Amino acid sequence: MRIFKQALALSLVLSAGVVSDVMALELYVDTNTKQIFAEPGPGRVLLGTFVKSEDVPAKTETPKVRSAPSQTSAESPSKTESAELTPSRKDQTTEVADKAANENLADKVSVLEERVKEAEKVHMEFDDRGLHFKTKDGNFSFAVNGRIQPAAQYNFINDPNPAFGHSTPNELNSGANIRRARLGVEGTFFKIWDYKFEFDFSRGNGTVASGITDAFVRLNHTDALSYKIGSFKEPFSLEEAASNRFLTFIERHMAVNSFVDNPNTYKTGIGVNYAVPRWQTGIAFQTEPVGGWSSASTSVNANGNQSRNNGSGDTGWTAIGRITGRPWMEDETKFLHVGISAGHTDVNTQYRADGTMVGEGSGGGGGGMSFTAFPGTNVDRTNILNTGNLSNGALTDPNRRQISSFDRYGAESWLVYGPFSAQAEFLRTNINGVGYDNEHLTGYYGFVSYFLTGESKAYHVRNGAANRIKPKKPFNWNGSGFGAWEVAAGYDYIDMNSGVIRGGRASMFRFGLNWYPHSNVKFQNNIVYLLDIDTSGAPTTDTQGYSGGAGARTRGWDNGDFAAFLSQITVDF
Repeated sequence: MRIFKQALALSLVLSAGVVSDVMALELYVDTNTKQIFAEPGPGRVLLGTFVKSEDVPAKTETPKVRSAPSQTSAESPSKTESAELTPSRKDQTTEVADKAANENLADKVSVLEERVKEAEKVHMEFDDRGLHFKTKDGNFSFAVNGRIQPAAQYNFINDPNPAFGHSTPNELNSGANIRRARLGVEGTFFKIWDYKFEFDFSRGNGTVASGITDAFVRLNHTDALSYKIGSFKEPFSLEEAASNRFLTFIERHMAVNSFVDNPNTYKTGIGVNYAVPRWQTGIAFQTEPVGGWSSASTSVNANGNQSRNNGSGDTGWTAIGRITGRPWMEDETKFLHVGISAGHTDVNTQYRADGTMVGEGSGGGGGGMSFTAFPGTNVDRTNILNTGNLSNGALTDPNRRQISSFDRYGAESWLVYGPFSAQAEFLRTNINGVGYDNEHLTGYYGFVSYFLTGESKAYHVRNGAANRIKPKKPFNWNGSGFGAWEVAAGYDYIDMNSGVIRGGRASMFRFGLNWYPHSNVKFQNNIVYLLDIDTSGAPTTDTQGYSGGAGARTRGWDNGDFAAFLSQITVDF
């Protein structure tokens, strides 16, 4: 009925006089500009089918006038008065007609606005953040995101010590794989709440036991202050705070991997974050990761945090925080970032009734904690440094060791000056427990990078870390743009030899060449070259917390030589 009225109103506006030629006309409305068009197009909604009438002159005949007898002078004033009133009545008639036309036009516009409002209730767009749906009132939004990172590794120097006995070869393998394959959803509800869920189908070195990464709900108290609960990253370390999509090198540096990422930085808990352009702080209280024990989750029992039983023991927990700021800042392309991190982690070790440790001598499952490191490779990430489980030996063993907790500290700095940037971090992990006396593990790295095409590193305010690079001139086959090109070089060092802990020590150089053809696509090429490896203190047998030949493999890399060429493509949305 509304469409019929609308068509009738528009026909009245478009037509006048007698219809001589009638034509059906489909009209479309642009939902953004509210303009009406006669052809379909992007963002246009069909308004309806209308009839357009063309005016033609009406055929008239000259009226025949009959002579009338002359009127008396008494009748003349009356006729004169009547003649004078005639124009006034015509004006009134015209005014009424105009008013009716305006009312019809107003009704038509009102109906049109209602149609536009209906069309705008849900808005969809695709940008560098992914595919987004949002209601007009802003109460609800929904987005689909994901990433895939095909990777390749070629080892052109691969010279550890020969394996012996039943041990597998110590050499690392060349090859290709899918480093990450993640798919997730995120959005908002009632404006102040947002959520995120993400699953990594390649997480856990070939298993999906620890595939859940982010799975949280967040309450945004203000634009700066927010609270969240669920599974999310620990607030620790500049490089860890940055998404792997935005890293300068393909893999994080050894100390960050060993002390933060390898033990699974995604843990279940509650957190508070406050972030403004010049400074940011985040604190969290978290327990263990989601999922069963795997190489990506070294500190939990075999049943996993999702299937605890009376033999699992209490969950470990972490209290952790990070404070960062930009004390010097000219603009978003020239600033100095500094920050510190600290955290305390309580570790669970489970023992049987006879005092023996659950899971000792196997690939995990009895709690405790181990720290490992691999040489920055992205396909074969076999650990060449390994502390072994820092809980080992039965309760009755006078030489037993049991890690009860560890404390982590970090200091970070990052200078961005136009296309140039320099970044560095120092991390330290103190080991506490039976059989330990001030043992600590340390590591640091530093690197510089430069954009040959003039771009600058981007800053993520909420995370206090690197953000997406947007090329000034995205790549185009016609030669109008070549994307962004970046070169980088850095030094990486880690030392896990301290007191009774003999996990090894290593240092290496990294070189990188990155190409960003578009903001959602990145090609990375790295060369890693190990300078020095000292693993002389690792045992050659499965003792002192080592299992599965891990000690012999670590020992096999003592004074070894290694260099590799790495490549990786990141496509995300």
